[in-house]
Amino acid sequence: MAVSFVKNAFSSGYRDTNPLVKLLSGLFGAAALATFLLTRFLLLPPMAYAVPAVLLGIAVLIPKTLMVANQWEKGIVLRLGRLRSISGPGLFWIVPFYDEVASWIDQRIQTTEFNAEQALTRDTVPVNVDAIVFWQVHDTERAAMEIVDYRSAIERVSQTTLRETIGSSPLSALLSQREKADAYLKDTIGAKTAEWGISVISVEIRDVSIPAGLQDAMSRQAQAEREKEARVILGSAEAAVAQQFLDAANLYGTNPVALQLRAMNIVYETTKERGATILIPSAMVDAMNPAGLMGLVQGLKEN
Repeated sequence: MAVSFVKNAFSSGYRDTNPLVKLLSGLFGAAALATFLLTRFLLLPPMAYAVPAVLLGIAVLIPKTLMVANQWEKGIVLRLGRLRSISGPGLFWIVPFYDEVASWIDQRIQTTEFNAEQALTRDTVPVNVDAIVFWQVHDTERAAMEIVDYRSAIERVSQTTLRETIGSSPLSALLSQREKADAYLKDTIGAKTAEWGISVISVEIRDVSIPAGLQDAMSRQAQAEREKEARVILGSAEAAVAQQFLDAANLYGTNPVALQLRAMNIVYETTKERGATILIPSAMVDAMNPAGLMGLVQGLKEN
């Protein structure tokens, strides 16, 4: 019966996670049980039962007196309902039944996921947005005293701010300017949670989902824009080629010798690549004759 009493008392004390508190309470409980059995076995007078009673009392009071806070947390200690101290990390003690640890505040960086479903953008497009906020408690007293449940409050504030951001932004900005939206959400949410002793480290938008019909329309629009750019580039290339042909035609028109040399080069390249025999009219052969070319040039000079 003494062991079960100690076990029940211990389980209602500290968070049942620290080995030191378990060990000390268990040792005193075992000592109380052993002393009680020894007293009964030796048939000692009733006053001898005070020793196991004292040991049992110590075993019960240890988990209600000794507290151990982890490196990343602090305990809010209240005395008769008023704040006495903020203790931790490490080992500290409180007065049983007079003090109590009201809550434990985790000071590590924590994350909260939030989303906005079917929220309308400024250009009336329904979107689903998923985001995550990284935050940390920097003022333990305010986080414990100013708000009941700061975790739920952060989620609600983040969700409301996200909906406001979506409503004031066009769809194109949400899709292409996420870094700007993340910075705005961080500043806005951080300004609201600073009053609770909580700092917002960063906010990241993870996904922006749009209706399937709108995705198809945007895909067709992007494809049409790419085809438009391709046609513009092709037209520019054709215009450049045409200009080159025009410049060549003007050059050949003012310089017959260049035209004749070009014709001879074409014939040479054709026979070189294909190895075929080409029949050329005699008039064209005479025109390609160097002597004929010299006569043509001389005639042009005389004229």
